[in-house]
Amino acid sequence: MTSAIPQPPIDTSRPHSARVYDSLLGGKDNYPVDQAVAEHLPAEAKTGALQNRAFMNRATAWLAGQGVDQFLDIGTGIPTAPNLHQIAQEINPAARVVYCDNDPIVLRHAEALLISSPEGATDYVHADVREPGTIVEAARKVLDFDRPVALSLLGLLHFLPDDEDPYAIVRTLAATLHRGSYVVLSQGASDVNPERGEEGAAEYGRGGIRLALRTRGEFARFFEGLDIVEPGLVTAPEWFHGADAPRPEESGLYVAVARIP
Repeated sequence: MTSAIPQPPIDTSRPHSARVYDSLLGGKDNYPVDQAVAEHLPAEAKTGALQNRAFMNRATAWLAGQGVDQFLDIGTGIPTAPNLHQIAQEINPAARVVYCDNDPIVLRHAEALLISSPEGATDYVHADVREPGTIVEAARKVLDFDRPVALSLLGLLHFLPDDEDPYAIVRTLAATLHRGSYVVLSQGASDVNPERGEEGAAEYGRGGIRLALRTRGEFARFFEGLDIVEPGLVTAPEWFHGADAPRPEESGLYVAVARIP
């Protein structure tokens, strides 16, 4: 599938948030410019990347267990096992997953994201979250928007400053979803450890990447009109479903899952 998509060049002279994230997770699909940003970020940045990934795992497993069998993951990032489709299809082999990212290096690795179970399906859309209509139109080739879909934007919102109107982007995407769908979001916090947050924002800024950390109240605005499920709007380690209690762990990452009423 991806062989038919034009392969844009990878700019290795400037860092990209997806590749910095890969570096924070200990991946190898990044370049010296990305590593330089990651190495100078506060230690909390690596912790946050790991917490974000763990939240994705738990939220996806919970949604699949609730009967959700369609997923749209925007801001996918470089494949890191287990990928979202592997988690969902382990619970429901017929699950259908569409990934989306704007980094050419993610496109290069898209084949790894397209290894679906025989009963299910996966696809990849090379597009920018700032073009929600383009993403939804492409996703319709695999997903049925007349049925519930789980939409996730994880580790992405804090790279969308307010002047790019991320609230409108999320509203536009959520408006396409059928009743009973879910919205899964994470957001770097500005009011947990402000000094560290400012340090991280400055380091990203030196690499030409704008970081938009937000307060708990500002994050809550993304869920206006939606029904946030238990345990509510919490830090990443606190979001948990199942018999095991969450471990006490500091976190500068807010997360929540909400249902479309």
